[in-house]
This record gives sequence, structure tokens and C-alpha cells, in this order.
Amino acid sequence: MMQPQNNMNQGQNMTMTGMQPTDTKHGGHELMDVHEVLSCTVSTLDQYLLFAQMAKDPELQAMINRQHQFLLDSYNLLAQCFKTGMNPSHHTTRYAMTQSNDVVYGLTASQPKKPKMNASEIGDQCITNYMLGLMKADAQALTKGALEVTNPVVRRVMADSVPNFVEMAYEIFQYQNKRGYYQVARLDQQDMETLINSYAPTNAPLQ
Repeated sequence: MMQPQNNMNQGQNMTMTGMQPTDTKHGGHELMDVHEVLSCTVSTLDQYLLFAQMAKDPELQAMINRQHQFLLDSYNLLAQCFKTGMNPSHHTTRYAMTQSNDVVYGLTASQPKKPKMNASEIGDQCITNYMLGLMKADAQALTKGALEVTNPVVRRVMADSVPNFVEMAYEIFQYQNKRGYYQVARLDQQDMETLINSYAPTNAPLQ
């Protein structure tokens, strides 16, 4: 990740302001948005601890632990640069999922979904549903927040984190799809081709 450097000499800046480097300043909207992102991430991390204890499938347990470790590092990086306004201890890294990209298409009849009446009914399918919902919420909060951030380092860390949350969500989806938890409907071939061919590239220059 290429992170922006401070525009002024930090020592000189300290002398001019007599306080903290100006890079530690945040806009009011930014403060609330980053607070929301960090709060969501803490909630996700806490819930992953519960999921790790509840999950039965070893593959799911491994995914929970792997994502938890990555989320923890992402949280620490954002918390560091939010506090200091400067580059965190290391660059953001890329999350590497272990699921394949193959998707099973088609719908198979199953029992209708309804709310559970007892906590003992909550199994691996429910856990992955919760995980996917958390990833979606976190990705949305990061994307929305990054658009409002004025501090260049915080903005870049948040923007670089979005693809990782997308990747973790996709890994959860792939796990669900292979087990029939998340079925993917398809249009018939003619309708699909009609939609695919609805748009064409253009080379028209701006006038």
C-alpha cells in the first residue's frame, strides 16, 4: 500500500503550532465515521470469538480463526493511524481466502426458513449467515467512511481495507454455496444473453 507522507517537516510543524502535528487533525464528520467503523469492527471481533466456540465444522472453525486474526490486525492499523494521524506500524496487507472461485448455480427445494425458537438450533449455517451480515455491514461502513475522511493516511488505510472485507465476505459466500446454504438462481440462457448484450463500449471522445 502506498501511503502519503507528511507534507511538512514534523519538527518544524510542531514549532509552528506548539501542539500536535497538523496531520493529526480530523474533520468532525470524519471523527464520527471512523468511530463507527472501529466500533463495528470491535463488535465483529467479539462475535467471531463466540462463533469460534459454536462452530462444528473444522473448516469453518479455521476460516473463523483466520479471518479473526486478519480483522484484528486491520483494527489495530486503523486505530493507530486514527490516533496519531501518521503511518501505522506496517502497511495494510491483502487477505488471501482459501476457498475456490467455483460457484454452484441453481436452486434446490429445501425447508422454508423461519426464526429459531431455541439457541440449540443455531448451527454452522446460521453462524455463516451472521458472519456474512457482519462483513457486509463493515464493508459498507468502511466505504462510506473513507469518502468523508480528510486525513490522508486514515483515508488510505480505510480505502485499502475495503477489498479485504469484500474478499472475506466472498470466502464466506463460497463456503455457504458449496454446502447449499447460499443458493444462486440463474436466468434462462436467452434472458441472460439479452442482458449481457444490452451494453457496448464506446470510443466517443468528450466534446
